[in-house]
Amino acid sequence: MLIEYHLEKLAIAGFDDVVINHAYLGSKIESRLGSGSRYGVTIRYSAEREGLETAGGIANALPLLTDDKRQRPFAVVNADIFCQFDFKSLYSVLEQMNSTVNSLLAHLILVDNPVHHGEGDFWLHPQSGQLSQSGKTGCPKLTFSGIGVYHPLLFKNIAPCQSQKLAPLLREAMDGGKVSGAYFSGTWMDIGTPERLHALDASLNCHPAHRI
Repeated sequence: MLIEYHLEKLAIAGFDDVVINHAYLGSKIESRLGSGSRYGVTIRYSAEREGLETAGGIANALPLLTDDKRQRPFAVVNADIFCQFDFKSLYSVLEQMNSTVNSLLAHLILVDNPVHHGEGDFWLHPQSGQLSQSGKTGCPKLTFSGIGVYHPLLFKNIAPCQSQKLAPLLREAMDGGKVSGAYFSGTWMDIGTPERLHALDASLNCHPAHRI
């Protein structure tokens, strides 16, 4: 399972407390992954009766991700990507966002635009590290990788079990200058279709060293 690859990479990077939210076939995911001990992590599950979209799913899992006394930022990794990103690099972002003087609500990892998403998502301003919906002419947008760090306050207006997409929240926060980002140039693939999954399998069979 692709998610097992992420769990192993997270464990290597020192992330040992993992929350997995699921809806479709969630019981099979829990049966396969169990407590997470075989991967070197502790897994807790946030089950959705029906799909809540990305932001709704995160909001639904917040009681497992943080607490009311001190709302700590957390990292999120989409399960349907393959990448060789070093998750250790997120620690400095987590520390920065946890600072009482920091106002960031999100930090996104951006990658080059894949063929199926050539228009990209957001602009990264190199000098400030800020993300925005608009940029300089001739400077292309980049694609959001599905890897990010978020502060719980980003999801404060989402009611329990409310379906909500992530992009509108990010755009609103960007307009307020509260989203930063970084560019990752290494191996990254969006495994959102069976065809892309087959392509990944073929690539890994040819280059087994890329598995970890």
